[in-house]
Amino acid sequence: MMLHSFRSAALAGLAFCVLMMAVALGLEHIGGFEPCPLCIFQRVAVISAGLVFAIAAIHNPAGRVGKVIYGLLSLAAVGTGAFIAGRHVWLQTLPADEVPSCGPGLDYMMEILPMQDVVSMVLTGSGECANIDFSLLGLSLPAWTLIGFAILALAPLRMLFFKQRG
Repeated sequence: MMLHSFRSAALAGLAFCVLMMAVALGLEHIGGFEPCPLCIFQRVAVISAGLVFAIAAIHNPAGRVGKVIYGLLSLAAVGTGAFIAGRHVWLQTLPADEVPSCGPGLDYMMEILPMQDVVSMVLTGSGECANIDFSLLGLSLPAWTLIGFAILALAPLRMLFFKQRG
């Protein structure tokens, strides 16, 4: 699909975010897969990118500065999600004796700890995230999510690096 305008790139990014969340929620509510803390953080990144794309599409800035700001914000959200998905895939490839301890549940940590501590603990010690509950074509869900973030990155890159017509 050829994206001819800033708005169409933002809408394509938003549509892909909606698709990613629909798959995640379908797997949770229909497939019965409980999301681990890293899965939840990946969802936050998808939703964050989707919000930036939605605002960008509504605003549709005329100037280059606005387009770059939206492109960078959405790329930051997508990059963060890709980093978290990459960490998740890495955890799943560790030998069992090298997997970090699980620690307390995410709900408990959110109640008692500041957000920066929660993020740090999840990224450094989420042993439960090393479990592979499902795979498709030999790839785990976090690997598919990482691929999804790579595809999603095309929208902000389009917003940043191609001449816009509208």
